[in-house]
Amino acid sequence: MRKEDKGIIINKIVEAIKEYPNFYLVETAGLNAEKTSDLRRACAKADVKLVVVKNTLLHKALEQLEGDYSELYPALAGPTSLMLTQVANAPAKLIKDFVKKDDVLPALKAAYVEETVYFGADQLDALATIKSKNELIADVVALLQSPAKNVVSALQSGGNKLHGILETLSKKEA
Repeated sequence: MRKEDKGIIINKIVEAIKEYPNFYLVETAGLNAEKTSDLRRACAKADVKLVVVKNTLLHKALEQLEGDYSELYPALAGPTSLMLTQVANAPAKLIKDFVKKDDVLPALKAAYVEETVYFGADQLDALATIKSKNELIADVVALLQSPAKNVVSALQSGGNKLHGILETLSKKEA
């Protein structure tokens, strides 16, 4: 491969990682053509971009990005596919479902999720249950709204009771 071509590929990888805040490094080399097609279809459904990369080019791309990705470098050995996503836990769920169905690869090597590095296949369960920043914000907002809703509800129900009592009393006087 020519040096110019390598530069173009490295730039594409850099742009892809900038576009997607979360990415997984997985090994898919043991999959046959049918399983690879199934994995690509599942990735497309889950809005996960799957790209097969050369480790050296990915290493150089990570070096060009802001931030420290050095913890991921040991995972860049053997065949590597890059799973890029906006939703932090989508690839982990996809991998778990895929492995559960057929007990085959893909095997998780490492992941960069919500600015944290996860290393090894044993982290798959933790990654599948992780919540995105948006989900956490929604949970906090719901918790903050809950007491206010209870107060408003109590005031409204009390107002309805009071209205009913006054209406009953006014009918008795007449």
